Parts: sequence; C-alpha cells; structure tokens
Amino acid sequence: MILKSDEKKDFDTIYEIINDASIAYKGIIPEDRWKEPYMSKNELETQINEGVEFWNYEENNEILGVMGIQFKNDVTLIRHAYVRTKARQKGIGGKLLNHLIDMAKTPVLIGTWKDASWAIRFYQKHGFKLLLGEEKNKLLKTYWNIPQRQVETSIVLASENWKNN
Repeated sequence: MILKSDEKKDFDTIYEIINDASIAYKGIIPEDRWKEPYMSKNELETQINEGVEFWNYEENNEILGVMGIQFKNDVTLIRHAYVRTKARQKGIGGKLLNHLIDMAKTPVLIGTWKDASWAIRFYQKHGFKLLLGEEKNKLLKTYWNIPQRQVETSIVLASENWKNN
C-alpha cells in the first residue's frame, strides 16, 4: 500500500530506510562524496522543509520503501528513492515511482550518481531517458541544490514528455 508520509511521525523511519538502502552506493560513488550516515537528520529535515514530499510503501504495517516528489516550477523531481535492503527486487520501487509519476503535472526529472548503473537501468526500464553533457549540467544547477563535485559525478534522467530547453 502506498501512503503519503506523515513526515513528523515517519521521520525516523524515512531516515533509517535512506541510510540502510544507500549502503549500495558505498564503493560505487566517488569516495569524496560518500559519508556516514549518507543523509544526516539535518539534511533530511532540510529536504522536507524545501518541499520534498515523501511517500511510503507499506506492507503489514511496516514501511519498506520511501520516495520523494518535489514540484519545482515547470518540472517535477523524483527525490530520494530508497527501498530497505531486505525488500529489494520485489517491485516496491516501481510501484512508488509509478504512483509519483501519476501525480506529476509537469515533466519528471531524476538525478542520480552516474556510476549507479542499477539505478539508471531501473529508471530507463520505466521509460526515462538519459540526459548528458551541458543539458544535464544546466538541469542539475537549475533544479537541485548540490555542490559542483556532485554535478560532475551525477546524471539526469527525464520522462518521455521532456522537451529539450
């Protein structure tokens, strides 16, 4: 079942899932971008305060996956897509992604690490196309608040209704 998070009640669970699932990035993303915890409680709180709405996938009263959506002017961003390590490969990410895509009224953009090949394949399987070069850099600088080093080591994927600007 997919439900909108009650960010106050679910905050610690969202934090736990993000940091459990993000271990998949350790040794994959550049060493200078890895930290533990991967996302601090302050960072998570900042994301929520900046408009990221989290949605939960629950089974048997347990949250197994979380995914955020952020409406930014002329685009919708999918943010922080994570499934508990023990619940991976069961379709949870796809269910969350499809739910959030259905909510979007504007083209959807997703940023991820360029070396996270499994994440890129997942989004491509769901119809997203890879954007590279200057277009990617411009989008990351326009819609995300990330350091230059992360821009250099990330990619952007766009929904089928994306029009090159």
